[in-house]
Formats: sequence, C-alpha cells, structure tokens
Amino acid sequence: MNKPEALALLVEQARQGELIFSASVATSLKVQEAIDVADCSLDTATKIILNEPLLAAKVVAVANSAAYSRGSEVSNVRSAIARLGFNTLRGLVASVVMRQIAGASKNPVIRAKINQLWEHSAQVAALSQVIARRVTKLNPDTAMFAGIVHEVGGFYLLSRAEEFPCLLEPDDLSGSNDDANFDEFSEAAAKEESQDAIIGRAVLKNLNLPAEVNEAVEAMWYGLHAMPPETLGDTLLLANDLAKTVSPLDTRTDSETNRCESEIDFVVGEGSLLSILEESEDEVITLSAALII
Repeated sequence: MNKPEALALLVEQARQGELIFSASVATSLKVQEAIDVADCSLDTATKIILNEPLLAAKVVAVANSAAYSRGSEVSNVRSAIARLGFNTLRGLVASVVMRQIAGASKNPVIRAKINQLWEHSAQVAALSQVIARRVTKLNPDTAMFAGIVHEVGGFYLLSRAEEFPCLLEPDDLSGSNDDANFDEFSEAAAKEESQDAIIGRAVLKNLNLPAEVNEAVEAMWYGLHAMPPETLGDTLLLANDLAKTVSPLDTRTDSETNRCESEIDFVVGEGSLLSILEESEDEVITLSAALII
C-alpha cells in the first residue's frame, strides 16, 4: 500500500468514526470528563489528578514555570491547581492525551518523530500563551490549550505509522516522467491538507473540546491569518510560524518554514512582537519544557 492509499483508508475510517485509540487514552478522557463538570471542586480535582502520576508531575511543573510562578514555588498538586485554574488544568490533561494518542512506538524513527512533534506542540502552546496575553489580548489559557492540541491529527497518524510505514515516506513527485502518473500524485498531494483536516476533525470530536479551540485548530488547516494577529486562530498560526522546532509532518519547504523573523515583526503598543518575545523568552522556554514532561 502506498501513502495516498493509506491516507485514503484512514480518512474513510475517520469519516465512519472508526478511530483506534489505546486504553490509556480512554482513561485520560475519563479524567477530562471528571474535571469538566461544573461543580468539580478543588479537592475533587486534586484527588483525580493524584491518581495520574505523570499528569500530577506536569501540573506542578507548569505551575512553577516562569509563565505562572511569579517568583514563588508550589510543592503539591492542590496548590498547583489553585494557581493554574481549571482552564489550564484541562489543557494539561489534553497534553497527556496527545502523547497517549501517539503511543509509545518501539520503532526509533517513529519515536523520534513523535518526540519532535511533541516538542513542536509544546513550543507552539507556550508561544500561544504569551502572544494571547501580550499581543492579541485573548484568554492565554485557551490559547495554550489550542497550541497543545493543534497537531492532534499528526499524533494520530504517527500512532498508525507502524501499521502503515508508508505514512513516513516523504512526498516526492519528481520520480516519474509520465504525465498521467504525475497528475495522479499531484492530485493526491493537493488533497493532503483536506485529509489532515478530516482526520484531525474526527479526533477532535472524540476529545469534546471547546468550540473556540476547535475553530482555532481548523484555522491551522488553511494557513491564512491576519497580521497583526486578531483571533485565536491567528494567534495559533503565528505561534506555529515562530516555533523553533518544526513539525516533522510539515510539508512546506525549508524556504517557507525558515522565514526571517523581521518579516513577521510588527508594532505592539510602544514595542514590537520581537521585543515582547525577547522579554518573554524565559517564560516560553520554561513553560514548553514543563509541558514536555
């Protein structure tokens, strides 16, 4: 089976709602559901998170990152949740779900791509938080949440890569001189964005995310944003452009991804985007590192 055929099969499964998730994903989704209820108290949330050691460690780490600590340190889950709030907590649960969707492949190539994709996602989430807070004046926790889940379709594709190794093959249209074959492969490449969207949308539906987060992630699949950014989708797309680690599934050329920072600079109040990013560099570094745990 070649790559277009594998993608077509996965798209059809997504359309039919036949997604394959591990048992750990189901467990984390139950955690998400439990803390989503309107009357979930701080004590209840603490007990739930303490039952998930990886999530508990992540919650405390993020609470102590430069983006949230403001100079004081917390040493327990209850205090960390109180500092972060439930919106951020939901985002951190989603971060665990993202890693679990991809799974823990024994294939070193797949594992490396999963790690690179998560590093990229963590950087986008941290940058989205800063841009929302200091530039677009949107809810920074929602922006971070959107950054965490924006590559949900990519994580799912990597989870199926052992079954379909062709998914890891690069798109190469230069190997055939036959016009008919070239047209066929070109059409398949042109459809890849919509295929990603279909698969990503199906996974998002299972995660039951807020509508504004879904809409922002949808914007990622079209790649158009205002400059300066205005919406949550704009915020997410700008963060994606600024992330130093590029998604291993990004099909753009090096010239498209390595854009000169000066090309995306703009005035913000009495400063500029680049000056804000320089001032917030420690926040971005520590927050993205905490998310990677």
